This record gives sequence, structure tokens and C-alpha cells, in this order.
Amino acid sequence: MEFREIDEEEFLQFLNKHPLKNFLQSPNMAKIREKSGQDIYYVGVFKDSVLVAATFMAAKSTHFGRKDFYAPRGLLVDYKDKELLAFFTMSLKKFIKRKKGYVLRIDPYYILKQRDINGDVVEDGIDNTSASLNLLDLGYRKNNKATQVTWTFVLDLDKTEEELLKNMRSFTRRNIQKGIKNKIIVREARYDELEIVKEILDATCERKHFMNRDLKYFQDMYNAFKKDEQIQFIIAEIDTKKMLEDLDKEKKELKENLDKAMRQGAKEDKIKKHKEALEKVEKEIEEVNKIREQYGDIIPASTGVFMTFGDEVLYLFGGNKKEFMHFGTPYVVQWEMIKYGLKHNFKRYNFYGISGNFDKNDKDYGIYDFKKGFTGYVEELIGEYCYPVSLYYYVDNIIKRIKK
Repeated sequence: MEFREIDEEEFLQFLNKHPLKNFLQSPNMAKIREKSGQDIYYVGVFKDSVLVAATFMAAKSTHFGRKDFYAPRGLLVDYKDKELLAFFTMSLKKFIKRKKGYVLRIDPYYILKQRDINGDVVEDGIDNTSASLNLLDLGYRKNNKATQVTWTFVLDLDKTEEELLKNMRSFTRRNIQKGIKNKIIVREARYDELEIVKEILDATCERKHFMNRDLKYFQDMYNAFKKDEQIQFIIAEIDTKKMLEDLDKEKKELKENLDKAMRQGAKEDKIKKHKEALEKVEKEIEEVNKIREQYGDIIPASTGVFMTFGDEVLYLFGGNKKEFMHFGTPYVVQWEMIKYGLKHNFKRYNFYGISGNFDKNDKDYGIYDFKKGFTGYVEELIGEYCYPVSLYYYVDNIIKRIKK
């Protein structure tokens, strides 16, 4: 076997055919990291002149000119082929050492155990524990905290729209239908509208005590991936003018039905139902009028950032303005993108990060519960590992503990 640096195009061809392909290992993502001052390397292993393993790594300078090497969602290798994994690891160690690196971090896009919708391990399902053991045997250390998400929620796009809707939880289906009834506008944001996307994300991050990305990050992502149509910044808007027009029509019909029932001497309970329906619409009209007066005709209410890479639609980030969520905007965003995945023949719709804690009292349970409503299953990924390359790795750990 032979280890050497490879060029970007050679790596890209390998990535596109690899079962562990993901956008974080893409050259587009590498260019974003390069812009932030990180050094980028593409390396691979050849067997009989055929590329059999590869990765891109980003090197970030820390103390004393030493570098932290990170292969985001790498390595692209068969983790059950211990001989290949060992050769790749030893070659990477020598390479990184020559470049003044002291550690290699990896977090493969690789399932550890197959799980069901409730997070329970599927009996006789996928189990890649042996791959994890191979990493540990070769000297990798499992990190307690991961840079990327370790738990995700996935929906297979192997059914029709009607079947997918039918399989959803009734509460989720009703909210989708409510959003459709409210004529929620779901559209792609332009580059000059990324501030709107960030503003909605900020509202959610503040509410959930999350850290949001800065505007430059979203602009860089747009510039890197939009040319290949691999990223979509979605905005869901409430058209208050249109909503009021529809409600006024509904009010008129309900009033006519009530008048007709009273003229025909309908039973009291039937008349009561007509009155209740009319009162409900009148309250909705009153609410929408107030919102329109305060916020205008078009209100950006929800957003989502989606990556379409390989065979999946990936839901990276999402946000909502709390005061408008009852109009069904978060549900319509997901439903429109699920339909997009179906239309464009993607195999999976990945709702992405969940906490992995399935206790209903967990503070982040609501995120999982929202995604669970669309049906699907949990995926537990293998997690993040680090490989010490030099003694400075241990010095760096001491420095970090002192800073704490």
C-alpha cells in the first residue's frame, strides 16, 4: 500500500463514490476552512494503484506553532478493515508530525448502532461496535464531547406523499394542514436575505440558549455550495393580507349557513355549532388584523438551512419566531422540503441533530419530539475520536485544564 497527498479533483471523485460521503468532507467545505486561515490537505491510500481510503484534513495553529489536525466527518475508509485502517493511521501520524501537528481528530459519518423511532437498539440490526474497537485498539481515544452531532433522526423517502402524511403523528399532520390552510409562503432566500434567516435563527437560539453562527458563516456557505445547488436557505412567510381575504370569505359562508339554519328552524345544538364556528373565525380575523397592524402584510416567521448532498436532504439549522409558530410555519417548512426530496429522488430526509436523551424531562426532548412526529428512526453515529501524534498532545491537555 502507498500513502501520499492527492489533488482536490482526485479526492472529489473518490468522495462522490464513497458510502460515507458527506458535505463536511467536501472541497467546498475545505475552502471555507481555508478562508478562516486553516491549512488544507488531501491525502489517500492506494492499493495496486487504486485509491482505497482518503480524507481531507484542516490544520489549525494553536500554541507554540503546533497544529491541531481535524478531518471533519472523516476518515473515508472501511473501519472494519483493520489492516487498511492501521496503515492509514500510521501514515497519517507520520504526515501530521512532519507538518508540526500534535493530534488528529475524526468523527466519521458512520452508524454505530441501528435504532428505532424511540431510540431503542434494533435487534439484529446494524452494529458497528467492531469498528469502534478497531479505532481504540489502534490508539484512538473516544472524546466525551463531539464537534459534530452524534445522534440524528432520519426519514426514509421510500413512500408517496400520501403515505408519508398518513404515517405521521396526527398532531404533526394537523399542523401541516393548518399551515397549508393559512397559505404560508415557503420560498428560498436570496443572498441579500441571509440577514433575515439569521434574525429568525437568533430568536430561536436565544430562546433555547444555543449559540448561533455569525452572518459571514452563512454567506460563506451560500457562496461555497449554492453554485452546485447543494444548499437552500428557506423562509416561511405569513401573508396576512391573503389570510384575511380567506378568513373573510369563510366568515361570510359561515354567517350564511347560520342564517339559513335559523330560518329553517334547526335544532338548538346545530345552531350552537354554527355560532361557535363563526365566533372562532371572528377571533382569528381579530388576531390576524392585530398582527398585520404591528408587523405588516408579509411576515418572515420560520426558517431552515438545508444541504442536499449525496442521497440525502440534510436539515442543518432551523428557527422560528415563537409568536407565529401556531400558524403551522415550522411544519410547513419541513413538509415542503420532504416533498422536495421526493421530487428529486433523494433517498433520505435527515432531520439531523437530537440530544440522544429520550427522557421526556430532558430540556432538549422537544426537538426530538418535533422530528419524531414526522415518523422515522434514530441513528447513533460512531462519535468523535482523537489520535495523539506527539507528546505535545498531553502538554496541550494540561494547558486546557489549567485554563478551566
